Amino acid sequence: MTYLAGDIGGTKTHLALYSQSFEKLCEKKYPSQEFETLQTIIKDFAQQTSDPIKGACLGIAGPIKDNMCVATNLPWTVKGSDVAATLGLKQAKLINDLEANAYGIRKLGAKDFVILNEGKGAKGNQALISAGTGLGEAGLYFDGHEHRPFACEGGHCDFAPRTPQEIKLLNFLSARFGGHVSYERVLSGPGLYNIYTFLTESESKERDERVEGAQEGERPKVVSDQGVSGSHPTCVEALELFVSLYGAEAGNLCLKFLAIGGLYIGGGIAPKILNVLQSGPFMPSFIGKGRFDKLLSEVPVKVILNEETALLGAAFVAISQQ
Repeated sequence: MTYLAGDIGGTKTHLALYSQSFEKLCEKKYPSQEFETLQTIIKDFAQQTSDPIKGACLGIAGPIKDNMCVATNLPWTVKGSDVAATLGLKQAKLINDLEANAYGIRKLGAKDFVILNEGKGAKGNQALISAGTGLGEAGLYFDGHEHRPFACEGGHCDFAPRTPQEIKLLNFLSARFGGHVSYERVLSGPGLYNIYTFLTESESKERDERVEGAQEGERPKVVSDQGVSGSHPTCVEALELFVSLYGAEAGNLCLKFLAIGGLYIGGGIAPKILNVLQSGPFMPSFIGKGRFDKLLSEVPVKVILNEETALLGAAFVAISQQ
């Protein structure tokens, strides 16, 4: 018997088959934007095995309601019933991708983390924040014995500027996006490029020819690479502001969930900018909450290095629900 696990995001769809003993049997990655439906991908992937699939769980970037998801950054509506029918199952479980990440944390080891803040390691709730194609957030409620993941859509809450420059950034993005500006507009791959654009257009900072010459979808990566290497001052400034905002929103999240048990930073961006997270303004922004500075200074903060955490979490749910 095998179990299908999936990590479905705006950039890629990563599917894998696992055994009952949690051994990965096969996997394949698909460019999400090149397919009209998820069913097409699942049908293709199901041909990878002749063994019967006993259960399935897919982590999807978007809110799950009645086992259905209208994906946030994809033109897909995914129904668990459709996935089940495609696989010949009675049911298939859909969960939010950050909820899948949270479940996956329990399958990780010490080598899968980099510590930004040791903290005190108190027993209590934990939180997860993950900037990638979008901004995902989730909580891990501590019931006295174990941490129980739950999803939220906190990445779409109002962006709250703290400085005159950030107020200008809010106004710039509000004009561009028609009013509401969420944290995802600044804390994501596209968000990093939004910050760079703000600096060059609103603050007349020098443009980077490598960014300007890149294809639109590649520009956030170029800004990130140039910022990490220190090769261009505007990219450096954009990345520093991004990291400062990342820390501020991570601190907000911990206060909302009272996550004294720890904060995890997931997603594809964090491991690539690790040196800036370690030496830059992330932790000062995370801790800088006035009367709650001390509380947040005691929260352990870890970066997740394992890119398959969401996949592991989906596999865990698929296997454990049988």
